[in-house]
Amino acid sequence: MQVIDILNQAKRPLFTFELVPPLKGGDVQTLLETVRQLSRFEPAYINVTNHQQEVVYIERPDGLLERRTVRKRPGTIALSALIQYTFNIPVVAHLICGGMDQDELEDALVELNFLGIENVLALRGDPPNGEKRFVPVKGGYEHSSELVSQISDLNRGKYLDQDLQNAQKTHFCTGVAGYPEKHAEAPNLERDIEMLKYKVDCGADYIVTQMFFDNAVYYRFVDACRKAGITVPIIPGLKPIGSKRDLATIPQTFHVDFPSELVELLSKATKLSEIREIGVHWCTLQTKDLLAHGVPGVHFYTLGKAESVASVVRSCY
Repeated sequence: MQVIDILNQAKRPLFTFELVPPLKGGDVQTLLETVRQLSRFEPAYINVTNHQQEVVYIERPDGLLERRTVRKRPGTIALSALIQYTFNIPVVAHLICGGMDQDELEDALVELNFLGIENVLALRGDPPNGEKRFVPVKGGYEHSSELVSQISDLNRGKYLDQDLQNAQKTHFCTGVAGYPEKHAEAPNLERDIEMLKYKVDCGADYIVTQMFFDNAVYYRFVDACRKAGITVPIIPGLKPIGSKRDLATIPQTFHVDFPSELVELLSKATKLSEIREIGVHWCTLQTKDLLAHGVPGVHFYTLGKAESVASVVRSCY
């Protein structure tokens, strides 16, 4: 079932969450156990993230460093199919422009279509670790809007090879990312919202936001989007804080701010259990407030912390 249909038919706000594939060589059973724990709360759908290749440097026997490109978290398509058919829950497979050209993206979409996975989150992706600027591969896309357009073309039966005979139409529902505190590379929020509207105009069916820790930021963002003419559902994304390290890594990685009150609470905590309690408490307050304001649903970034998300959902749904 397509996400947009699930949203349109929902009689109450949805609970959804996101999973990260294990590192290459990792155990998929740990991830499946996370799904089992959270499936009790009847998620409307589950997202599976995608990660592009990374550059690593390997020391050679002669002492020199050899530059290699590796993919540390493969398996998005396979995991999406495994989860969807093991748990009978719709899956949204993330697809990123980074590291893939147009033909590779089309092939991935064909595989998803054959597997019966009809929901995709179209993302540009971040620059590889150690690189500041995103650079598409030869024949790839610089912006996620181009990927959205490609998916829209496939839904009309238009493939890259225009000589195909009787090309079948796909039936993808496409989500895109929104940034309540603006994308790190955007000059300002107004310009970022213009680009978001363009993604919607290219065929995006809904928006899911980057995590935030102040609901006022989300409400202002939604108001600005509506004024810009964006009418599709805008689903808020949340994450329970899990460690003091999050205070440094989350703003640096995701370019979001922490409210002063939350920073003060976390700075006073001395035990990991206290920090997690604060994270769950804060996320619960956010969730209850969002649900009271009639959001279409709340999307949780688990990052492997199923227990914290389960505690929040248990209190709010």
